[in-house]
Amino acid sequence: MLCKNIGVSGAHLTFAGRDTVALAQQYDTPLYLMDEDRIRENCRIYMTAMREAFGDKSFPLYASKAACFKRLYEIMKEEGMAVDLVSSGEIFTAVKAGFPMERAVFHGNNKTDADIAYAIDCGVGYFVADGMFELLAVDEIAREKGITQKVMLRLTPGIDPHTYDAVATGKVDSKFGTAIETGQAAQLVEQALQLQNIRVVGYHCHVGSQVFDEEGDVYLNAADIMMDFGAQMERKFGLVMEMLNLGGGYGVRYVEDDPYVDIGENIRMVAEHIKALADKLHIAMPAILMEPGRSIVADAGMTLYTVGTVKEIPGYKNYVSIDGGMTDNPRFALYGSRYTVHLANRMDEGCDFCCDVVGRCCESGDVIQPEVKLPKPNRGDVVAVCTTGAYNYSMASNYNRVGRPAVVMLSGGKDYVAVRRESLEDMVQNDL
Repeated sequence: MLCKNIGVSGAHLTFAGRDTVALAQQYDTPLYLMDEDRIRENCRIYMTAMREAFGDKSFPLYASKAACFKRLYEIMKEEGMAVDLVSSGEIFTAVKAGFPMERAVFHGNNKTDADIAYAIDCGVGYFVADGMFELLAVDEIAREKGITQKVMLRLTPGIDPHTYDAVATGKVDSKFGTAIETGQAAQLVEQALQLQNIRVVGYHCHVGSQVFDEEGDVYLNAADIMMDFGAQMERKFGLVMEMLNLGGGYGVRYVEDDPYVDIGENIRMVAEHIKALADKLHIAMPAILMEPGRSIVADAGMTLYTVGTVKEIPGYKNYVSIDGGMTDNPRFALYGSRYTVHLANRMDEGCDFCCDVVGRCCESGDVIQPEVKLPKPNRGDVVAVCTTGAYNYSMASNYNRVGRPAVVMLSGGKDYVAVRRESLEDMVQNDL
């Protein structure tokens, strides 16, 4: 059982000390559960590890794209985290939650002029700029607003982390950033330094998501390339690298054979490596930033469903259909993502029925997980899918005009609604 704070009481699955079957009855399904105490614990792991390894100027940013709603930003504020944001919608949500925007970093490979103006108006602390088109736009809009905007330049170090192609972001031929290998990154630095209303404070890279790398080689290799580039730019242009953002991407365990990553030990290893590099390159140690998203919220999440139909095709396969699907979790359809699945109301029975757990949408690809072994389900049983805190709610849609589930937070033995269930009226409120 992969989610943290998971257990069994009698025949029922428990999560964060609560009976999941009772929660499904109370709030209906599909239902997102989020363990607030685990989210806070994960924040503190990063905050403590980075402060001890790098010093007070370095810090983690919560990557909002993993899961974004007002209560999460309130938690991040309370835990002292910074955040990264990728759209005006995420900025608006953070502002509505009262998050201090000077601790926000604005990402995105194609920020519109409206996005840039809105972010500046909201007081976003840092932009991560993908290239010269964006820098020129930020410089012009910042000039119109009479400010100087702090910027990190997003670079691609040319590293393949051997993760899903769809979430690998550090390769030379990525849509993100400016390549070091081609010489374009150095040209970008030279051009950026000629702009009057931006201040380049450092560099950003991101090698990908869901990286299992117990020895930290991916991040060590990225640090080698980025630190060397920073040293070259300091010698050539006098630009001191105040900040180096290594992105996010430590993996989490979705199934039993996924490896365990000791985040604190990995950060300590990266810190030792970067400090040695700074000494070798004769440059000042920059503040180090990281952007954990998945590893903050993934194992704090669980989704509950109700079984509808069970279809057996002798000699072929069995299907168990649930009342959710790719509308609330598209990750298997997108990436073939693996999950651990339980029959939450019958945890005391043997798992001898092999089936594909599938959704209700009119798509053959609407699969939550294939070849799952469960007790043979009945209509009305409760299915629990573990480790769904990241990229489930944030990627949910209204395909087939299906409403998004509620998000219920669990903390200290209590539960409360953080995001209410989307109603039928909600889905037509913008229709004319």
